[in-house]
Amino acid sequence: MSDTRSIRPGTVDPLGGTYRRLAARCPSLQAELTTAHGPARTPGRDWVPMADPARHRDRLIADEATRILAGHDCTPREHVAASRLLHHYLWSVCLLVSGPWYLERRVPRIRPEDVWIDSVGGGLALRPGGFACLPDDPAAGLPGARVLAGEDLLRAELRAVVAEHVAPVLAAFQGPMKRGPRALWGMVTDDLASGIWYLGRMLGEEEAAVAAATALLPGDTPPFPGAAAFRTLPGTDGRVHRTRTRLGCCLYYAVRPAESCLTCPRTGDAERVRRLELPVP
Repeated sequence: MSDTRSIRPGTVDPLGGTYRRLAARCPSLQAELTTAHGPARTPGRDWVPMADPARHRDRLIADEATRILAGHDCTPREHVAASRLLHHYLWSVCLLVSGPWYLERRVPRIRPEDVWIDSVGGGLALRPGGFACLPDDPAAGLPGARVLAGEDLLRAELRAVVAEHVAPVLAAFQGPMKRGPRALWGMVTDDLASGIWYLGRMLGEEEAAVAAATALLPGDTPPFPGAAAFRTLPGTDGRVHRTRTRLGCCLYYAVRPAESCLTCPRTGDAERVRRLELPVP
């Protein structure tokens, strides 16, 4: 995701401050906060509501195909464009839910009707609402706060929010993607785990993020079909690297055949180590 626009602060509290922290650490997250009325019309933007994903699905897939052609000089087949769009959407929404949980133990309740996609650039707009938190959270007494007794319940709330949000989106995209429910929910599992992992790396605390994602996705939490399942790879000179293998493919290799994802089942461990140890430009 080459567009690095960050979440823009609004007048929403307490989640506004949390999202500003998230944006500062996650340059790959293309999202901005909006008001109760939704994103304003601005030149160069065309916001498509996700309240009814089936209604706008074909348009959104066509827009993604246009972006892929412009960015990669490749005309993707419909199921490839659909997969790339869905992966981007799932990763972004999952991080918009899990990021505040990881940073401040607050789980926002984000509904499809609270999200818009920019059909031009592909970024998201989010209208924050209520949230769940722990009893000792300073925001526990604020309007919109739902207080839960402990960490296990908060993790269950996070999984429930993600599952409720993405279920109609997966149903809308299943046809053009030519995949069954298990494969689609595997993508959700992957993007939920990888977003937390990414945030942890950006914060310089990869091990803590891996532990958090592992606790959130232990492998027995349907509809998520698998675990976070991180593992270690021995590198050179005594180095050790964290990795995991995706449950579902995002089809990036269909756009860039020579550059499959680092966690793709197609990418062997030796290649993973080689790429992980390449000098940083």
